[in-house]
Amino acid sequence: MRNRAAAWVLSLAGLLAVLSLFEFASTTRTEAQKAEKQAPPSREMVQYSFAPIARKASPAVVNVYVRRRVQAFSSPFANDPFFRQFFGERFGRPSERVQSSLGSGVIVSRDGTIVTNTHVIKGRGETEIRVALTDKREFDARVVLQDDKTDIAILKIEGGDNRFPTIDLEDSDTLEVGDLVLAIGNPFGVGQTVTSGIVSALARTEIGKSDSQVFVQTDAAINPGNSGGALVDMSGRLVGINTMIFSQSGGSQGIGFAIPSNLVRLYVDSAASGRKVERPWLGALLEPMTRDIADALGLDRISGAVVSRVSNRGPGATAGLQAGDVITRVDGFEVSDPRAVYYRLTTRGVGNTARIDLLRNRRPVTIDLTLAAPPQPGKDDVRNLAGQHPFDGARVSNILPGLADELGIDEGDGVAIVSLRQGSVAQRLGFQPGDVITELQQQRIDTIADLEQLLTTRQRTWYVGIRRDQKAMILQVPG
Repeated sequence: MRNRAAAWVLSLAGLLAVLSLFEFASTTRTEAQKAEKQAPPSREMVQYSFAPIARKASPAVVNVYVRRRVQAFSSPFANDPFFRQFFGERFGRPSERVQSSLGSGVIVSRDGTIVTNTHVIKGRGETEIRVALTDKREFDARVVLQDDKTDIAILKIEGGDNRFPTIDLEDSDTLEVGDLVLAIGNPFGVGQTVTSGIVSALARTEIGKSDSQVFVQTDAAINPGNSGGALVDMSGRLVGINTMIFSQSGGSQGIGFAIPSNLVRLYVDSAASGRKVERPWLGALLEPMTRDIADALGLDRISGAVVSRVSNRGPGATAGLQAGDVITRVDGFEVSDPRAVYYRLTTRGVGNTARIDLLRNRRPVTIDLTLAAPPQPGKDDVRNLAGQHPFDGARVSNILPGLADELGIDEGDGVAIVSLRQGSVAQRLGFQPGDVITELQQQRIDTIADLEQLLTTRQRTWYVGIRRDQKAMILQVPG
């Protein structure tokens, strides 16, 4: 009995010893963890701030005020839905109305050159543009250049001392996902604000309406009114022009998009030199990669641009591009679809050479592509149409090599609508720039001459064949 009691005492002592060791080890670990959390060694270490960056960049970000004088028609029945359905809004007494809008812009040269978005300044009627700086000075501005496809517009301040604050443009290709950025602009017209975030994605091509649009994605808060404002890096240099948000409520939800500074630089240089920005002529038709195409080509990645056709006389054929090739990189940058390819070629610039990496029969091939401008249209290749027909007010063009690349169609495959006069018959009927007229009165249209010949005869009903976004349709239009 005494031996068992002694053994029990020894066991209890051992357990207590183990518990003591565990408590000691736990205490030691906790103390070690606490020791790793050190107070900042100096006051300066606590005062990290974006203030120096904002102080450097903010003076060059301006508010852009746009006033438009438009003709409106008033009627005592204007609020009647039945009346509006049959007579529209242009019925009654004409009157002048002023529309106002607000956006942002960025001064990029000391002479007062400003970059903003086309959608900030574009609209119907006579337009007045005024810009306000952070130092409370205000100036009139005029439009030097605007491009609907890229949504880039260049303004020039009228007056001043040609010593305006500026932001330097950074190489947007140096950005990486995760880099810190600041968005500076004038959201909701409340005054200039600064928000911070990170770069969420690069070279986004699935968002824009045009195949010329590529975006830097950020979670820095961008709201209405921020359009045309600056996206700057931690050096206070411009890496993008804020242009749009993805939102279901109209407010920022952490998905904003900016036009890369490398594309902006092309338009700034173009405005300064007075020349037009030219997209290089590839002379080939590109299609996005799909699962079916990848399976047919024996590829395990759904990425890249597939060459479906190559023009015999284009730069692509000269460089050795072949139908069935899959373009994977341009100048070392990975490309996920045709838009990314055209973006890289455009920023590389006409007159230079681009290195194209591609897959041909699942084997890597590299070619050098000389970037050339598309052939210029002749005097008979573009027409402004007018008359008693559905295309009154439309500007049309034969399908030339450069336009064929832009629209993703074959050369000589119809007549393209380039633009529409505001309020014209063609616009009211719903035709759009980019539509390709392929057929009229059941006769094939290959050239403007074919189209004009058929339009000379008045018809009670017009049967029009067009192709829009690669989809063919037949329209029946009253004469």
